[in-house]
Amino acid sequence: MKEQNIEGTVASRIVWENLEEWVRGRIQTFVQELLQEEVTELLGRKKSERKAVIDQEVGYRNGHGKERNLSLNCGTIVVRRPRVRGLEQRFVSRVLPVFKRRTKAFSDLLPELYLHGLAEGDFDLALRGFLGEDAPLSASTVARLKEGWHSQLAVWKTRRLDEYEVVYLWVDGIYVKAGLESEKAALLVAIAGLSDGRKILVALEPGHRESTESWSRLLRDLKSRGMKSPQLTIGDGHLGIWAALRNVYPESEEQRCWNHRIVNVLDQLPKKKQGEAKLLLKEIPYAETAAKAVALKTTFQDWCRQNGQDKAGVLLEHDWERMISFYRFPKEHWIHLRTSNIIESPFAALRLRTSAAKRFKKVANATAVIWKMLMIAETRFRKLNAPELLKEVYLGVKFEDGLRVNQQNWKKAA
Repeated sequence: MKEQNIEGTVASRIVWENLEEWVRGRIQTFVQELLQEEVTELLGRKKSERKAVIDQEVGYRNGHGKERNLSLNCGTIVVRRPRVRGLEQRFVSRVLPVFKRRTKAFSDLLPELYLHGLAEGDFDLALRGFLGEDAPLSASTVARLKEGWHSQLAVWKTRRLDEYEVVYLWVDGIYVKAGLESEKAALLVAIAGLSDGRKILVALEPGHRESTESWSRLLRDLKSRGMKSPQLTIGDGHLGIWAALRNVYPESEEQRCWNHRIVNVLDQLPKKKQGEAKLLLKEIPYAETAAKAVALKTTFQDWCRQNGQDKAGVLLEHDWERMISFYRFPKEHWIHLRTSNIIESPFAALRLRTSAAKRFKKVANATAVIWKMLMIAETRFRKLNAPELLKEVYLGVKFEDGLRVNQQNWKKAA
């Protein structure tokens, strides 16, 4: 009994120490068996077995093709595709199509690693031990993937949007560093909040951030592909989007970003006054009602006059009605509507790729890479709160101070 235990321990240690290799070997065997079973299903008989029906189309196994490396997320295995002759149509494997060297999951892994900071030249060093010595890892591999993103982006830009019930639309212009471009270019970004709570990227176009013409072109394209007017559009107060919105979607209400407004107001103050001012300003968009927000605005403006900083108080007054549009929507959604953070947040994580050492020679290359980044980020977007209320907003239900108008009236009467 003691001897058996010792042998078991040794066997366990061997399996553990070679676990990765053992698992890859088992997967390799399994995939090869799948390929053989695929031929069996096609021919209707196992190897060395006669046909059951005499007049059935003749087909024979004809050995195997050359060994081929196939890279999966768990590593690289070696398989051989079975060959079949005697059939009118060429045998095409569903398990391992011709010319495929990587699974889809593996192909998706490479761009995600690149987009999260792994440079092209680092792939071989970083992943060779993990995926095996025969894994197709090189700078040229990633370069080819990036070339494919341009065609994928072109297809994405033409997709229909009729099926989406767009409730909210967040817009912003993000500047991109491109080494050979004569001017700094902006990527115009639009993310839609849908009635089921999802957030999706609907537009990504190079343009001029402040240009009404660029934003009008983007919105007209969305409309031509079937996107209906959002109930509320959220963005920076200085964007050309607002004039464009009135041209294309005049029925959409407008909400200016509070983060941008607070920064702009603070810029009017000396640094020694900014700390106190910031505390007063941050309270305003978190007031329970629009009337209380007005009262807090007045408090700040009084503080400005007392400190000889009237310019900051005047700037806060500018476009005030569009600063408090969110009060006409459900209270549960205010956290999403006060700012354009829904766009800023994913871009904050992506700036490494767009800023590093003039990585992009052309804005078109930056656009394709950033689009791919956002497609990956989109799968992790947090859903909007209270999706049942999103449907109501989409259908035109009115709200005041975050409550349905009829519910507001009932509370007042009570």
